[in-house]
Amino acid sequence: MSRSLELGEENEVRLDAGTIRYRERGVGAPMVFVHPLLTNGDIWRKVVPRLSADRRCITPDWPLGGHDIAVDRDADLSPRGLAKMIADFLTALVLEDVTLVGNNTGGGLCQIVATKYPERIARLVLTDCDAYDNFPPPAALPLVWGAYVPGLLYMLAQSMRMAPLRRLPIAFGWLTKRPIDREIVVDSYLGPFLRDSRVRRDGLKVIKGVSPKYTLAAARKFGEFEQPVLVAWSPEDRIFPWKYAERLAKAFPNAKLETIEDSYTFVSEDQPERLAQLITAFTHETASLGAEGSQEAAQ
Repeated sequence: MSRSLELGEENEVRLDAGTIRYRERGVGAPMVFVHPLLTNGDIWRKVVPRLSADRRCITPDWPLGGHDIAVDRDADLSPRGLAKMIADFLTALVLEDVTLVGNNTGGGLCQIVATKYPERIARLVLTDCDAYDNFPPPAALPLVWGAYVPGLLYMLAQSMRMAPLRRLPIAFGWLTKRPIDREIVVDSYLGPFLRDSRVRRDGLKVIKGVSPKYTLAAARKFGEFEQPVLVAWSPEDRIFPWKYAERLAKAFPNAKLETIEDSYTFVSEDQPERLAQLITAFTHETASLGAEGSQEAAQ
């Protein structure tokens, strides 16, 4: 499970697919985060403290390979199944007026949730992530191919104990400009995958299920999602090029595009303050617009 105390207290909830652990900090309208493959809620550890003064920040450990509790063996871990799991999580916690925030794999899943289960979502934040035909991106194809070779990804994860290898493009070298703390990568992100064969089963199942057919299907419904969308993206991203940010911002009816400089894909690692500032401004602005709309309707 995510280890960072900055994310708040530990909790868990039982869903149809299995148990999901999460951390929670702050009060106010809920903000739910969706992390990338082979990570967990710790990827938001630098952002949540900057948002929790007036937001209820909820950081689940989704079953993407960095989670401590394996889900049920027959759980649907396709992108569509994971999107339903996210929607079920919002329902189980009785969350309304949710700001859904996603990065990398998590951003791709958020697009599916927003277009298939939009009922509880008030606004959407997409940071550098999978979209359209870029799911998985070319840089991640060795990871997908490796999932079909028994033991290969386990050995790759073991190799991440060595700092120079963690900076390779196939590892975290193209995901962050700056090295991530060893205890986060080795102990938090990859520890569960290395320790528990059932967690590896879940992670491999997710990797094998990735396909652009899911993000392309979601993209066909972007025009139906009228809630506010923030696309916050790094122009330097080598994995998710800027053209996808521009395309996403144009596709949603109510979207704005913001840049995050001096960062790669994991903007919450490289530029947490900038990301938090953008999200704060976005949520305050859209909350004000929503209040004005309610007043006009009442009159």
